[in-house]
Amino acid sequence: MMRTSMVYVLLLLLYTGVAIGSQTDVLGPWNTPGNKSKIELYNCDDMICGKIVWLKEPLYPADDPGGSGGKQKTDRNNPEKELQDRALLGLNILQGFKPDGEGKWAGGTVYDPDNGKTYKCKIKMKDPDTLEVRGYIGISLLGRTSVWTR
Repeated sequence: MMRTSMVYVLLLLLYTGVAIGSQTDVLGPWNTPGNKSKIELYNCDDMICGKIVWLKEPLYPADDPGGSGGKQKTDRNNPEKELQDRALLGLNILQGFKPDGEGKWAGGTVYDPDNGKTYKCKIKMKDPDTLEVRGYIGISLLGRTSVWTR
């Protein structure tokens, strides 16, 4: 009886270890499609968040129609004027994700600096090097999935 109990406890510990490990596997840098940017996923208050840590083109082109040629890219599409001058590098774009099953996180939001909009979002690891980030409005069916890689 004691031996059986020990086996159950050991199996429970092993299972918990696997689950915890998989929840942290998502942490670290991820490349967005076309390698336009790199997003660092990290723990924030027992949730997962993500910020831009690298941009393929961190400066506006010389012929920028906004007159910012050669300057660091900012969040100029943000609908809140007071936030339009903040740098894209270091900008948090993923917030509030909680575990939602093995290799899945939900309940968060994704901010798209290209259009200044924030969407509900869920994340799913397809494999250790592939992450599906689905932003949507209302229900998940009305959205778009972006595949990120390591």
